[in-house]
Amino acid sequence: MAIVPCASRWVAMWGVQPQSMLSVSSSSKSHVHMPCFSTKTRAFASPCSSFFSQGSMHAIYDASSFSNSRKRRGGRLIVRAESDFYSILGVSKSASKADIKSAYRKLARSYHPDVNKEPGAEQKFKDISNAYEVLSDDDKRSIYDRYGEAGLKGAGGMGNGDFSNPFDIFESLFDMGGMGGGRSSRNMATEGEDQGYNLVLNFKEAVFGVEKEIEISKLDTCQTCKGSGAKPGTTASRCSPCGGQGQVISSARTPLGIFQQVTTCSSCNGTGEISTPCATCSGDGRVRKSKRISLKVPPGVDSGSRLRVRSEGNAGRRGGPAGDLFVILDVLPDPVLKRDDTNILYTCKVTYLDAILGTTVKVPTVDGAVDLKIPAGTQPGTTLVMAKKGVPVLGKGNRRGDQLVRVQVEIPKRVSGEERKLIEELSNLKKGKVPSASR
Repeated sequence: MAIVPCASRWVAMWGVQPQSMLSVSSSSKSHVHMPCFSTKTRAFASPCSSFFSQGSMHAIYDASSFSNSRKRRGGRLIVRAESDFYSILGVSKSASKADIKSAYRKLARSYHPDVNKEPGAEQKFKDISNAYEVLSDDDKRSIYDRYGEAGLKGAGGMGNGDFSNPFDIFESLFDMGGMGGGRSSRNMATEGEDQGYNLVLNFKEAVFGVEKEIEISKLDTCQTCKGSGAKPGTTASRCSPCGGQGQVISSARTPLGIFQQVTTCSSCNGTGEISTPCATCSGDGRVRKSKRISLKVPPGVDSGSRLRVRSEGNAGRRGGPAGDLFVILDVLPDPVLKRDDTNILYTCKVTYLDAILGTTVKVPTVDGAVDLKIPAGTQPGTTLVMAKKGVPVLGKGNRRGDQLVRVQVEIPKRVSGEERKLIEELSNLKKGKVPSASR
């Protein structure tokens, strides 16, 4: 865009290509006399203008040349770019993309902060990366050639100096294995997802543990492409939509500034590479298979317990480690024995005579039926403890809980005539009365 006089006003004309140096002379009609900016001109170059904000006006034009242009008809209008990207990379303006890439690789390798520890090397590395980011992109390079770096800013393509991460650009062209840096490429090996499996156990299997053979379905490494996802005999190429970054950055200019959103590239699914997909796995590098594995359930597990089987989840991509298999247990209840943490609860019914006189009863346990002595005079609701007849403590098989037996005394609702007579005699004895038959 250029500003030319029209009567008493200044008019903006688009499509005029600024050059690095424009001569202003009265002897040539093709040259335009550019006096210093008036108040109206500054008003035109408002902060809301895409190309000419107050900051970018100073960045593009040399104010001293304008101030003297009225006095000196032979004055010179200087249009300055903030950075000369071609000079930074050491290439000519007619350099091909291959030349630009070659120059960047050579300079970036020399000035990478992990290699070059000299002061200013990191800033030099960033400048080199910024220059390469613009000149390697045809659209950005075209804008830069016409309007300079300020044109990139005003057009919204780069924001206010918002270049991509220079290390991301470097990683897209170099193998980071030998640089000593801690950064990793986006298309490197990734760990596989974890798998889940529900296993049902009966009561005693949960108490004492069991070894089960289960069949699972999981994603395994494709043997046709060895996990690469590419058709055998073909090689992957750099993804054009994301430039090999695996991510796409979209920018939006708002009154509050420029907002950028980073999303995974849909063309390469974040790998940064495009390849002919393997016919067996459709490019995923993994195929679903069934597998039978032996699972050892430890003693003392309960419903909701999770067992972790390492490396039996889905296979990782690009040679990454497999995920884990998590087995979630569901324990069926026992119709007689009830579990309370590591203790087992049981209710024993005895007659009122057995409760008075005492007796021995058979009590079911997880170890089988066991004789339990009911002491004479046992009261209803009394709890008797059968030590170490409960559930083993998880992870400590030599320790077990107890079985707690609650005594329930049964009192008959009806008795025979003889039973009633005996009970009455017992009652009279308790009251200190002598039966009439004994007198």
